[in-house]
Amino acid sequence: MQVLADGGVRIDVDVTGSGEQSIVLLAGFPLSREIWDDATQRLAPACRVVRPDLRGMGKSAVSDGPYLMESLAGDVAAVLDALGVERATLVGHSLGGYVALAFARMFMERLNALALVSSRLAADPPAQAKDRERLAERLLLEEEPDALVSAYATRLVSSETREQRPEIIDRVSEIIRGIDPRGAAAMLRGMAARSASDDIAPEIGVPVLVLTGALDDIVTYGEARGIAAAFSRGTLVVARHSGHLPMMEEPSFTAVALEEWIGRITPASESGS
Repeated sequence: MQVLADGGVRIDVDVTGSGEQSIVLLAGFPLSREIWDDATQRLAPACRVVRPDLRGMGKSAVSDGPYLMESLAGDVAAVLDALGVERATLVGHSLGGYVALAFARMFMERLNALALVSSRLAADPPAQAKDRERLAERLLLEEEPDALVSAYATRLVSSETREQRPEIIDRVSEIIRGIDPRGAAAMLRGMAARSASDDIAPEIGVPVLVLTGALDDIVTYGEARGIAAAFSRGTLVVARHSGHLPMMEEPSFTAVALEEWIGRITPASESGS
């Protein structure tokens, strides 16, 4: 289905399953909802799984940027409105986690629970923000995604995955090549401009899952452990053989971890009572 968000931007959404709980799966950068295919198959029998492509990503429309996290959170709210969903559980991978945290800041009353997968609370340090800007400029100049593939495809997975399962890198590269360079540039600039979310972590009283790859060089195990501790109801789960993409490197483990965690969310947290 397609939803018109603010500014008439078309957000493309896949909805699978028909359970009472609605689970929103948000992909990281520079990826699309396809990274959640395995998790969707596992969760759909018991939940309504909602997978929007963020604006400028996957099948959603490209608009002028930068794409601020607050705008992207507003897009998620528009999707929920179109589906008639008052409250949902948000599961955000990397960039998707930044969006989920912005959603929590803006729409706390609509949040059942929150999962951060290979994501963080911190904002970009200045050097990383500058790197994002340089890559954005290159994408707009070259008008093709090759620079994205070079920058991300191998970096997103663990050394173990690179050595033993190169087909995963091939799949990641294929997904990245489907991203419009203009949308990627706008997203890079939005990520570089985002604020830190550590200030709201103590205020988020719903269950929070922090799922990390033990071999992730981007969000390390030590950082993930600190993130989980920042939430009053935080739980840390570690995918032992994964880098930054546990839903692709260890799909069964990740899907089961999400399924079991969602199953433990109490009716009180769902109703807000």
